[in-house]
Amino acid sequence: MTPPAAIDTADDDAAGVAWYQALVAELRAQNAALVARVAELERQLGLNSTNSGKPPSSDGLKKPPARVSSLREKSGKKPGGQPGHPGKTLRRTQTPDVTVDHFPPACAGCGAALSEAMATDHTARQVFDLPEPQPLVVTEHRAHQCQCPACGAHTRAAFPAGVTAPVQYGTRIAAFVVYLLHYQLLPEKRLAELMADLFGVSLVTATIAAMSQNCSARFAGFAAAVRDQVAAAAVKHLDETGFRIGGKTQWLHIASTMLLTFYRVSRKRGSLPQHLTGIVVHDHWKPYYTLKGVLHALCNAHHRRELKALVEIEREDWARKMQILLRRACHASNLAREHGVPLSARLIALIERGYDVILAQGFALHDAQPALRGEADQAKRRGRKPRRVGHNLLLRLDTRRQDVLRFLADPGVPFTNNQAERDGRMMKLRQKISGGFRSAAAAAEFAVIRSLLSTTKKQGWDILQTLAAHPNSLIENLQLG
Repeated sequence: MTPPAAIDTADDDAAGVAWYQALVAELRAQNAALVARVAELERQLGLNSTNSGKPPSSDGLKKPPARVSSLREKSGKKPGGQPGHPGKTLRRTQTPDVTVDHFPPACAGCGAALSEAMATDHTARQVFDLPEPQPLVVTEHRAHQCQCPACGAHTRAAFPAGVTAPVQYGTRIAAFVVYLLHYQLLPEKRLAELMADLFGVSLVTATIAAMSQNCSARFAGFAAAVRDQVAAAAVKHLDETGFRIGGKTQWLHIASTMLLTFYRVSRKRGSLPQHLTGIVVHDHWKPYYTLKGVLHALCNAHHRRELKALVEIEREDWARKMQILLRRACHASNLAREHGVPLSARLIALIERGYDVILAQGFALHDAQPALRGEADQAKRRGRKPRRVGHNLLLRLDTRRQDVLRFLADPGVPFTNNQAERDGRMMKLRQKISGGFRSAAAAAEFAVIRSLLSTTKKQGWDILQTLAAHPNSLIENLQLG
């Protein structure tokens, strides 16, 4: 503001006072804006993987120790396996493949020579090891032609299904390559080196790519069957994550249950799954609420992280109380689920009353806060009314109350959406290793094969046998979940 000229009269004096008052108001507004900006920057600096949706890789060298960063409370138990936990210790076998006998050459007392016939007993120790790599087994199929003695016609035998070329690799090699490529996530060049070093099989990357494409084509029908089973499941988990395809960000959509996993690649994040029924568990991405014919359950792991940030950064006491309430509610529902009984209506009502009381305390706190910059003249502006982070979370917990607490009344609904989070973790690791996909076809191929492999692990099937099996037999043996 331009200062007024020299003040000589009463009128000039009044103008000077008005100018200074306007200057003070302007400086106060600027100071309020700067204070809000500093608070926002401090909040961003205080966010990490334990109190927000940021990935652990973003924590950098300041990553807190696991026992500090975890949302879990101390259990008081000693580290390691707990009583009753089935061990995985290496155990002796009653049918060893090779037995090697060792006899002492001479008596330890007098030095006399000893022989095998003098043995009276023995002690045994077993060593488990890998066999020496064996050379490839080459099977030659000969389709003979026979001449009929009656009419003289010549008839040639048919080759077995799958034997289509003069020289080709067998199904077990193809299954092993696909397993290493898409489950262990080895890049193609390193996979070729491994096959040459361990098995003496020389593969080029084009052959590896062809094996992957053939596998994807064979199991496309299986992936479609898994998709339909997930859509019809009583409870399913949904999530989505960014995928780099052809140098652009596209989206990987995840739909899964405890026994099934379906992956789908799309150019748009808003490409939602179709024909869903039952209950969908998700992390409150708003487009999921446009799905028709389903109920919703929200991920409370996300809520607990957001509450943790409000406790650590904003120091809002209602958030601490809500953390405790949700943790205890989760513990009670887990105990009931372990015993195969529902939570009592009395306990559910008690938890819901505590939930409402804490929300009321949170709203009272935010109603007493001074207005945010721009909130006073909101009537003159378009768009959503500015609110504090804690206020936004309160509104979600209030308006979506039934979806937040659905796990209390329905034992089939989990407390979190961790199932989908786990199913997406290895997919992100694939992108971290290789940087993305060159084409949409390669990404779709990967999604089909990972749908097969993830479902295979959940079903408890042998992976190599599954990759070599016929898709129809797998569909018939699917356990639904």
